[in-house]
Amino acid sequence: MTMEENMLPVMEEFYSLQGEGYNTGEAAYFIRVGGCDVGCYFCDVKEAWDAAIHNPTNVYDIVERAKQVPSKAVILTGGEPMLYNMDKLCTLLKQNGIRTFLETSGTSPLSGTWDWICLSPKENLPTLPEFYRVAGELKMIVCHENDFERAEYHAAKIADVNPNCRLYLQPEWSERKKLTPLIVEYIKQNPKWKISQQTHKYIDIR
Repeated sequence: MTMEENMLPVMEEFYSLQGEGYNTGEAAYFIRVGGCDVGCYFCDVKEAWDAAIHNPTNVYDIVERAKQVPSKAVILTGGEPMLYNMDKLCTLLKQNGIRTFLETSGTSPLSGTWDWICLSPKENLPTLPEFYRVAGELKMIVCHENDFERAEYHAAKIADVNPNCRLYLQPEWSERKKLTPLIVEYIKQNPKWKISQQTHKYIDIR
């Protein structure tokens, strides 16, 4: 690979706990890449959308920093990580015994080797079929009552090809007080789902 292919537009790197979904509470090194073509209005990291404002970072340097933390787990998030080829980064992480976790909307082709994939489909762009087959969890953000129907649409897609995928409903943060009771009641009637909360915001960590 050329030097340019070894670079990623990284917005930030930090060591924290996973706050959402199946792996809530697990310590991991987070790598947030810049660039997103989905543009959800509720996104809480809109500063990640424009890749051009984030410094190109060498994947070898990223791996060296990831190696310094006690947890041997890395979470790739964004932005949208699948806008970039993650094969090299994942190969280097794996060579150092580091597990790889991906958070994606599934709108760009899959690359990299992953121990866990959190698929979170969005309204603005369609999810590619390959992601339904490989997702460890489906995390649907509920912004309004109509999103339950959308969640069931994606759950049905998952059920056809990946019956072991975990299903989560997560309230959009700014509407959580209104939406959480609705999600609770919905899950009581549809127990294939579980609730996901943004616990990192409740305990005030990154």
